[in-house]
Amino acid sequence: MGRKWENIKRSKSKLDQQRGATFSRITKDIMKAAREGGPDPNTNFLLKTAVAAARKANMPNENIQRAIARGAGLDSAERFEEIVYEGYGPGGVAIMMNIVTDNRNRTAGEVRHIFSKHGGSLGETGCVGWMFNKRGVIEVDRTQSQIDEDDLMLIALDAGAEDVVTAEDTYEIYTAPETLNQVLKELEAAGVPVEKGEVAMVPTTTVAVSGEEADQLLRMLELLEEHDDIQNVYTNADIGEE
Repeated sequence: MGRKWENIKRSKSKLDQQRGATFSRITKDIMKAAREGGPDPNTNFLLKTAVAAARKANMPNENIQRAIARGAGLDSAERFEEIVYEGYGPGGVAIMMNIVTDNRNRTAGEVRHIFSKHGGSLGETGCVGWMFNKRGVIEVDRTQSQIDEDDLMLIALDAGAEDVVTAEDTYEIYTAPETLNQVLKELEAAGVPVEKGEVAMVPTTTVAVSGEEADQLLRMLELLEEHDDIQNVYTNADIGEE
């Protein structure tokens, strides 16, 4: 699954680069981390990693602090609820989305429109959730790290990780969701340069899509990723390099 999961993430990363949405993506990562682990980067290493990525991208500090406050619910002027939407995209691929919205009806209508316009259908709760496992995923940039796979494996497993997979440009470390923060803390203490850490819905199986269906799916994913109320989009689509 490591290789196909890498392909899925690479396709989404290209979408981010194509639409120049680095700040938008990082803002959502900061909000999610603050919502899940609190607003203090000293104890919330998931947030610390997201803030480091923001600073690397030269995001203004006021934007970072605003995202932390919004994610942690410190802004009393805003009231949000969290929802999970599930559905099917072109080629029958499964799609899951984490939604954070102040208007459930508006968001549902807009997301349903994106699905229907691009050959997909929004489904009932649980319709595709069984195809994914919630896992902690940590990325270490192989080009920036001097550590080899065996040493990283020892450090990660000692810290409580479940597996380490070597991908094209990264090492991917998998953890249980509840141990992600501890593993991030141990990696930092060992001097391992973490590129990103998150709790993600990792597909247990993938569905290959290509040609026109792949093009249609990528357009759908782009619109979903751009939507302000959609925190994360997960799919089991294995999109070819072409």
